[in-house]
Amino acid sequence: MVLNDGDIHAEIKNGRIVIDPLDLGDVQPASVDVHLSDKVLVFRNSRRPYIDIREDVSDLTEMVDIRDDAPFILHPGEFVLGSTVEDIGLPDDLVARLEGKSSLGRIGLLIHSTAGYVDPGWRGRLTLELSNVNNLPITLYSGMPIGQISFTRLSGPAQRPYGSEQLGSKYQGQSDPTPSRAYRDFQA
Repeated sequence: MVLNDGDIHAEIKNGRIVIDPLDLGDVQPASVDVHLSDKVLVFRNSRRPYIDIREDVSDLTEMVDIRDDAPFILHPGEFVLGSTVEDIGLPDDLVARLEGKSSLGRIGLLIHSTAGYVDPGWRGRLTLELSNVNNLPITLYSGMPIGQISFTRLSGPAQRPYGSEQLGSKYQGQSDPTPSRAYRDFQA
């Protein structure tokens, strides 16, 4: 069952859903608006001819600050990582779904490729997979509404929520756009 605005308010008041900072005006009928932080992680061309998922790719990226006086320009076909301003925390019996704002989708801005699912037990800022599928550049501003998160109640608490020691959760507690850590799946 997807939570409505009343349920979202109750879960936040009870401390079960954490959204920090939170403007109560961002609570929509069945979701909460989230905003773009002031950092994006840009992939730079390198001497590597391809990305090997068995290797750390953090040396292929560079953190760029979005200044208040100048937007970040996302060019056609470009892919960067961003993150939400908000820290999000979920209890062990709720999952969340991150989706783009329809107004931004209508100009060709996608905010996730595959990482729109937020597991029970998650804590941290959400990494956004920003891509421009338009043929014109798109401006991105720090603090702009970038997406919305909805919440669904599980049939019961997860037995091993995200962040559990047995899971080896790679992104728990992240605070900036975080590059892929898929290479950890290949380590003994």
